[in-house]
Amino acid sequence: MNMGLNIQPLADRVLVEPAAAETTTASGIIIPDTAKEKPQKGIVVAIGTGKKDEPLTVKVGDNILYGKYGGTELKLEGKDYLMMRESDILAII
Repeated sequence: MNMGLNIQPLADRVLVEPAAAETTTASGIIIPDTAKEKPQKGIVVAIGTGKKDEPLTVKVGDNILYGKYGGTELKLEGKDYLMMRESDILAII
């Protein structure tokens, strides 16, 4: 199941579009690219079929939180994505 992308994650893997990194602080200070933290939230854009005895609990369109170093970065159709196992997802928000 995916949102128009030509990719199908396998088993318990999900494809996530990371949220954009913050470019300014709450007080208006601009954050340079070198100091930006990797975002740790994103939107699920494609999911696998799950494992035999473990169906996936996330679905396409869910906003999620994931671990700082979770997933494998990849570029599809000019956009950055993360492929990760559902177990790397910390929460649905």
